[in-house]
Amino acid sequence: MNLVLIEPEIPQNTGNIARTCVMTQTMLHLVEPLGFSLSQKELRRAGLDYWRYLKLRVYPDYSALRAAYPEHRFLFFSTRGTRLYTDVLYGPDDFLVFGCETRGLPPAILEGEKDVLRIPMVEQIPRSLNLSNAAAIVLYEALRQQGFPGMR
Repeated sequence: MNLVLIEPEIPQNTGNIARTCVMTQTMLHLVEPLGFSLSQKELRRAGLDYWRYLKLRVYPDYSALRAAYPEHRFLFFSTRGTRLYTDVLYGPDDFLVFGCETRGLPPAILEGEKDVLRIPMVEQIPRSLNLSNAAAIVLYEALRQQGFPGMR
């Protein structure tokens, strides 16, 4: 699996997601600009001693990421999604794409994409789930569908 963060801002969230990626053998792709330095103490602390096991790639922009994987399926997660994240059959090479904490995915990225999915949440509260929680929910559903490959 592949998990993508577009312009993440909070190092603790990225650190938590990195740890989840390590524990699930998932590649983490970060799209710049980042709201932090990858050498920041908070990021490594959130990832604890797992950071050295992380499969990580960093891209200068979204188009560089797409150019590197032209044949892969990209699934986008947004509060603006029309289908639930559970309505999809996930494949082992899929890219699960999440936006930054304060703005979500840019409209320019979502424009024309058919696979924009959402996690159900109450509507009365003008907030959404924490990015690291949302990424873990979706990633584990994708891995569940595949029988948790390489995991016990």
